[in-house]
Amino acid sequence: MLSRDDLTALFRVGVHAADPRAAVREALRNRPLPDHARLFILALGKAARAMAEAAMTALPRPARVLVVTNYENAADLDGAEVMAAGHPVPDANGLRAARAAEDLLAEAGAEDRVLVLVSGGGSALLPAPVDGLSLEDKAEVSRILLGAGLDIVAMNAVRQHLSRLKGGGLLRAAHPAPVTALILSDVIGDDLRAIASGPTVAPIAPRAHVAEMLRANGLWERLPEEARDALTRPEDDLPALTAENRLIGSNRQSLLAMARARPEATLIEPPLIGDVAEAAARVVQTVRDNTPRLALFGGETTVTLRGRGRGGRNQELALRVALALAGRPGWRFLSAGTDGRDGPTDAAGAIVDGETTLRIRAAGGDPERLLADNDSHAALALSGDLLVTGATGTNVADLQILTLDPE
Repeated sequence: MLSRDDLTALFRVGVHAADPRAAVREALRNRPLPDHARLFILALGKAARAMAEAAMTALPRPARVLVVTNYENAADLDGAEVMAAGHPVPDANGLRAARAAEDLLAEAGAEDRVLVLVSGGGSALLPAPVDGLSLEDKAEVSRILLGAGLDIVAMNAVRQHLSRLKGGGLLRAAHPAPVTALILSDVIGDDLRAIASGPTVAPIAPRAHVAEMLRANGLWERLPEEARDALTRPEDDLPALTAENRLIGSNRQSLLAMARARPEATLIEPPLIGDVAEAAARVVQTVRDNTPRLALFGGETTVTLRGRGRGGRNQELALRVALALAGRPGWRFLSAGTDGRDGPTDAAGAIVDGETTLRIRAAGGDPERLLADNDSHAALALSGDLLVTGATGTNVADLQILTLDPE
């Protein structure tokens, strides 16, 4: 059975495989940008600064560079304007950043080129509410969606119709300048329409379908009236615009790198997506089957908030596995977000084992009660099982590692 340090090191192999600098450099080397008069670079997402730095090194001096990223990854970059904004709930700084992005795009002409560098988190970081919708309305919609257990594709299908820049809106803002997008995927399955809410691709679904989905999930009446109004407007009758979209990194690519580092590992399919309780049951069954000895999972689960505690999908997944396998020896499980932040906490995730719940109780906690309150962070802090990596500068969803002792 691999040690905690071994698991952490293997997780870092997966994170390194999603290194945004290397991915951008390779993409621009293998397929250079077409000729252009001036180059405008817009980088958005948790990996935005690193991607912009690599592009600026690989390309002739651009006319203008704007980087929009989360607070943890924001740092000055010579030759670029760096703006930090809120994630996962949009804030006023994000609204200012969206306006700055629109100003940049408006400068580009038909003979120029816009290079868009997209990574996970871009959806919340560039809130550009449609007419009639306020930033507060968008933030409230985000809070409702985040607590409802919807997957990222469903959430971003909603966000696309509430924003001027999502669902291909960025292309309209840049027109007539041609757009190339290099995309680092944080979405399982790599649907480009869902990554950062698809600023350079068509929407996931028409407004009517999105409204129907929200009704089916009991969320429609909870939305602000202004959001409901926006989602019941007639479809836009606009010309279809396209970009040159290139996928340069993904969850699967990180998993394959981990498998190369540990040839004895088995990559488990399908990914751990959907309800976190169902995902935990799959991990638990793998332990009970006692094979393989080293299993690699990828994915992105969803949590329905019913309590008032703090945590994230990886910490809750780990705590659920620990509770189901409490007292059983010979296993260890890591679940963590590749961006280094799981939910509104300072942890990337956790590493748990058969004695996790014993340590929680010994420290005075009740793991079942804490789980019921969605307070996995507090529970795993008591057991000493939190995995804290700091911001990684990338984001390709979540990675899980299960190691077993041979019987």
